[in-house]
Amino acid sequence: MVKRAPARRRPRKAKPGTKGLTPAECRLDHEPAASAEAVEAIEKAGGWRVGSYKEPLGGHPVLLAVLPIAAVEPTPFQRDLSDAHHKRLADVINKTGRFLDPVIAIVAPEGGFWTPNGRHRLEAMRRLGAKSITALVVADREVAWQILALNTEKAHNLREKSLETIRMARALAESSREAETSFAFEFEQPAFLTLGVSYEERPRLSGGAYQSILRRVDAFLDEPIAKAVKERERRGKKILKLDEAVSAVVERLKSRGLTSPYLRSFVVARVNYTRFSKADSFDFDEALDKITGSASKFNVDRIKQEDVAKAGGGPPDEE
Repeated sequence: MVKRAPARRRPRKAKPGTKGLTPAECRLDHEPAASAEAVEAIEKAGGWRVGSYKEPLGGHPVLLAVLPIAAVEPTPFQRDLSDAHHKRLADVINKTGRFLDPVIAIVAPEGGFWTPNGRHRLEAMRRLGAKSITALVVADREVAWQILALNTEKAHNLREKSLETIRMARALAESSREAETSFAFEFEQPAFLTLGVSYEERPRLSGGAYQSILRRVDAFLDEPIAKAVKERERRGKKILKLDEAVSAVVERLKSRGLTSPYLRSFVVARVNYTRFSKADSFDFDEALDKITGSASKFNVDRIKQEDVAKAGGGPPDEE
C-alpha cells in the first residue's frame, strides 16, 4: 500500500535578525580544506578567483570567480533549453552591456564546471560571444542535485520539472546506492518521477490531468535509486495506458459535439475515485487499474455540455 506523504509545512516566519551571520562574520580568513579542489579547478581552467566568503545563512564557503565560458556546462540532467528564453536574455544583457547575475557552479566530476541553475544565462552569454562568465563556485557537489529548488531563472512547467527529475534520478542511479526516499527534497514530488517517464515517451502528454491521481496513490520508494528508476518506468507506462483510455473518451465526446479545453480533466475527474475517498493510502497498481477500467467503460451518452461547463477549471488538454 502507498501511504500518502505528509503535507509539507512552510517554515514559520522567523523574527528579524535571529538567523545566520552578520556581515563581519561572513568574512573568510582561511580557505577551508573542502574548497581546495574548487580553487585548484578554477586555476586549472584558467579562471580568476575574485574572492571567497561564508554565505550569510548557513555559513558555507563560497568562491566568487570569473571562469572561461568554455569551461562551464549545464548539469547533464537539466531541462531542455528554451530557445526563446535564452535569446530574450541575450537581448537584455546586450542592451544593458552588463552581466550582473552570476551562475552557481560546482566542479564537474571529469573536469571543468557544471551549473545547476544557469543554463539560459550561460547560453545567452555564449550567444553574445562572451569569453568568460561570473560564477559562485560551491565546493559541495550535492548542490547539483538540488536543481529544482535552486533554479529560479525561469519557472518550470510540469513537463520540464518531470523530465528534469527523472533525468536526475537516472544520473544518481549510476553513482548512488541510497534509496529514492533519501532524495525526497531534491525530487520534490514522486509524481514528477512517474510523469517524467511518461513525458519521455509522449512529449505532448497532458500530465496535469493525472497529477491529482498521482498525489493520492504515488509515493517515494524505499528502494535503491537504480531499482526505483525501473519501477518508475513501469509506473510511467501505466499512466500512458490510462491516457490512451481517457483520450478515447475525449474523442467520443468531441464526436458528439461537446467542446471544452478541459475535456480531459473532466473525464479524469469523473473516473478518479480516489478524490472522494477518505483513505490515507492506496495500492498504486490497484488504483491505476481501477481508474483505467472506469475510463474504458465511460458512458459518453450520459454526458451533456452543461456537465462539462459546470466542472470548469483544471489544466487544459495541452499544457
